[in-house]
Amino acid sequence: MTAARTALITGHSSGIGRAICERLLADGYDTIGLARTTGEPPLPHPHHTSIEIDLADCDTLATRIPEIAKEHPDIDVLICCAGQGRFGDLETFSLAQIRQLMDVNFTAHAWLARCLLPAMKTRRKGDLIFIGSEAALEGGRKGAVYSASKFAVRGLVQSLRKDAGRQGLRITIINPGMVRSPFFDDLDFAPGDEDSQAILPGDIAKTVAMVLASRPGTVFDEINLSPRNKVIQKT
Repeated sequence: MTAARTALITGHSSGIGRAICERLLADGYDTIGLARTTGEPPLPHPHHTSIEIDLADCDTLATRIPEIAKEHPDIDVLICCAGQGRFGDLETFSLAQIRQLMDVNFTAHAWLARCLLPAMKTRRKGDLIFIGSEAALEGGRKGAVYSASKFAVRGLVQSLRKDAGRQGLRITIINPGMVRSPFFDDLDFAPGDEDSQAILPGDIAKTVAMVLASRPGTVFDEINLSPRNKVIQKT
């Protein structure tokens, strides 16, 4: 019998991260979730561990992430889902807002990968899956800082793939369009109400499961998911 894999998932408390966590638990994975809260309701599963941590707090991450890597040396899947949205003309952002968006969307995940890569390279086995965005493919109106953070993730993935591919690691980025999730709760726009106007978190979870289930020698470099009809409405 094949030993269960252990996946660390950021942003597991809701939305995309929650859907991925639930799907992997159903598929027999052990999961470790990182988020500011355990979620409401928490995931009541014997093979799931929730860790409360603020991914925008890089001072805490500097020491806590290496500790987590040491406490869970069996982690062989990293799925970076946590993300934050803030949109507007660049001149409306404060320095603190720019730093927070970059830290949550990019810096925290670059640091997570940096801390988990050595053990994965030693085992010559591991999957790193980053949830990017359609904003990583093309900049849009009011999205300068958000797009910059997602372009940074995409550049990280492309370079990691060249650096780590020969050491048995697979690195993938999934770029979804508008997803019907709590991401939009604090924004003044959202996808349209019809089913064809938004992706569901479960769609992304199925894609992640497909990537992980693929033959070890096959890598999904980049996957772009879009709703059939893109509609943005003000809220």
